[in-house]
Amino acid sequence: MMLFTAIERQARINPTRIVLNNGTQQLTYRQLHERIRQLASTLIEQNISRLVLQLDNCIDWALIDLACLKAGIVLIPMPLFFSAEQQEWVLESSGADALIGPARPGWCPTPIGSLPLYRRTPQRRPALPDGTAKITYTSGTTGQPKGVCLSLRGMERTSEALAEQVSSLGLTRHLTLLPLATLLENITGLYVPLMLGTESVILPLKQVGFTGSSQFNLTALVQTLTFWHPHSLVLVPELLRLLTAQARHHPACMNTLRFVAVGGGKVARDLLLQARQYGLPVYEGYGLSECGSVVSLNTPGNDRPGSAGRPLPHCQVSLSAQHEIMVSGTAMLGYLGSQAPAQMIATGDIGHLDDEGFLYVDGRLKNVQITAFGRNFSPEWVETEATLYPAIARLVIFGDGLPVNVALIHPFPGREQELASQIAQLNQHLPDYARIHRIIITNLMDPALITSNGRPRRADIYQQYQQQILQAVQE
Repeated sequence: MMLFTAIERQARINPTRIVLNNGTQQLTYRQLHERIRQLASTLIEQNISRLVLQLDNCIDWALIDLACLKAGIVLIPMPLFFSAEQQEWVLESSGADALIGPARPGWCPTPIGSLPLYRRTPQRRPALPDGTAKITYTSGTTGQPKGVCLSLRGMERTSEALAEQVSSLGLTRHLTLLPLATLLENITGLYVPLMLGTESVILPLKQVGFTGSSQFNLTALVQTLTFWHPHSLVLVPELLRLLTAQARHHPACMNTLRFVAVGGGKVARDLLLQARQYGLPVYEGYGLSECGSVVSLNTPGNDRPGSAGRPLPHCQVSLSAQHEIMVSGTAMLGYLGSQAPAQMIATGDIGHLDDEGFLYVDGRLKNVQITAFGRNFSPEWVETEATLYPAIARLVIFGDGLPVNVALIHPFPGREQELASQIAQLNQHLPDYARIHRIIITNLMDPALITSNGRPRRADIYQQYQQQILQAVQE
């Protein structure tokens, strides 16, 4: 079903059903349908071509997103956690002629009601692939984000497939936890509920616990869950880890959850099983922006813990000779300013498929560590296993070209004395070539060293700690 067809249908058959809610403002499907029509008309009158949206999670964010899709205006979501340099790169590289967000030098204020709209004539306007509806910038592991051009139909196909996967679960309220400016929450927290005819609770990121992209207040999340009683959430691995620890002490705040998807990084199988033991209905998935977000997903009737699930019906997954995961059937239109990609997307991830078609993601192809003894291992494997140990807040391991493996570790405060024993326990579950031989205690929570979905910026970390790593090897 098309996105706007779904909205129109609900506005007709369930006009008074709540669709967007923040506690102080509620919109019904009838009101949403009318507000989209009005705002789309206003934006068209402004003769906007490309609009950067830089707001916190809020109902206006959803309205602007949907109105731009309706009006045929290219929307460019700007994550609030982007650095000043990254924000400037998005504004300049996209060729945007409109901005809704904070005031900026050189941008002329032309507000639309309460919406802070600013205009300018861009110095350059790079060509876009035909049919581009949205440019989503991936923070990735390098400093300069890439603009991924997506079509409305491509996003609809992903949303429709996900809606079909969870349609039997009786989900009626989704709580957005991740930034709507990230494609994962944009699709799962807004488009999928619209396809299902259900409700999205959209709260400011600070209210649900986020500060920036990598700092989190768990107490705020527990209070939010207790108040709203959502049926579904989408988490990144670190949030799952924190929520699992809380589930022991606050099970009541999570007892309404029926489906919790986790993506953005590999999740330890034992952590998934532990979360389920405490009552969290957690299911791992896999995806990337270049493939329209979600590629594969476990669901209650189709589940294999430790895997990323079976590919969605419109996605075809295969493996290269180097075991790189290749995806077709759901490709982006292209990168901003580049030639359109081949129909097959090389994901850069290595993995394997089992006999029943479940996909396993083993790590990043470029991150494979080849030790001085010629043994290969994926650092993500070791780092994922480390998430099971309560003294380790974050761990990043290096072994490429080294005779021993060195792990940089950020311990949880007050648990430093437990590190040695927990590293020993971790090593017992690893082959000798992947074990941790040296450790460096340091601060790995610097936002400059972490991507938006919690992955380490490995090259930046190595550059910053290279001398300490090489010194540790000699000890």
